[in-house]
Amino acid sequence: MRNLIPVLTVVAVIVAIWYAAAVWLNAQWVLDTAARQDREIGTSELVLETWSQDKPRLPAPHQVVTELWETTVEKNITSKRSLVYHAWVTLSATLAGFAMGTALGVALAVGIVYVRVMDMSVMPWVIASQTIPILAIAPMIIVVLNAMGLSGLLPKAMISMYLSFFPVVVDMVKGLRAPSRMQLDQMRTWNATQGQEFLRLRLPSSMPYLFASLKIAMAASLVGAIVGELPTGAVAGLGARLLAGSYYGQTIQIWSALFMAAIVAAAMVGLIGLVQRLTLKRMGMA
Repeated sequence: MRNLIPVLTVVAVIVAIWYAAAVWLNAQWVLDTAARQDREIGTSELVLETWSQDKPRLPAPHQVVTELWETTVEKNITSKRSLVYHAWVTLSATLAGFAMGTALGVALAVGIVYVRVMDMSVMPWVIASQTIPILAIAPMIIVVLNAMGLSGLLPKAMISMYLSFFPVVVDMVKGLRAPSRMQLDQMRTWNATQGQEFLRLRLPSSMPYLFASLKIAMAASLVGAIVGELPTGAVAGLGARLLAGSYYGQTIQIWSALFMAAIVAAAMVGLIGLVQRLTLKRMGMA
């Protein structure tokens, strides 16, 4: 309860501020409508109408929750109006990009730690790669891959990989270098090869760093998949849902898609956290 009460308190404050902001941002439309209809409107009526508009500037929390319920529970998951269907389309690209980004990040980290030339040359380029805004590079990736005859899942996965490999590289380099000089000298006194040193010392020492980076990489990968759906004019996926909502001014649809993306990201990060606890416990780490 000591952990739950502060969280619920913060959530309650956020919801209260959200409701107040919905009244403030949506009030002008209600007032203009009442003026055109030549009717007076009281405070309570004003508040209720700002919380029940079809296309509000800022939807009220209960409107977003209702939209989420209607597009998840009350829709068949194979329906193209189901957020579960759209979430799976985005998640499939997210997982593919996450797997490729993790593999690339670990491979680069191992090379940077063991090869001096890579440490001096590749690491600056890895850092510089993240200075390019993803919104600028995503259309180029889509266009180039489409010109090569590659479309569908792969372009979105490539964008996800671009965002997700960076935290893995940085944290794995730090993790692989975590063993102290005394531990490395002890491995040499045992005449251990570089492979044995890697598998029995450096890799186990890097596990906490790896899992911390995977949580960041998963969230970044999901953002990459959503961004990758925007320039393609995709008809499925959370990015397509956001795009359609912006075209037709469906702010409730936009917010429900954003919340669905947050739920998917939280679930994936939570799953990584569960694997982390099981793995570190198996390894004897606190």
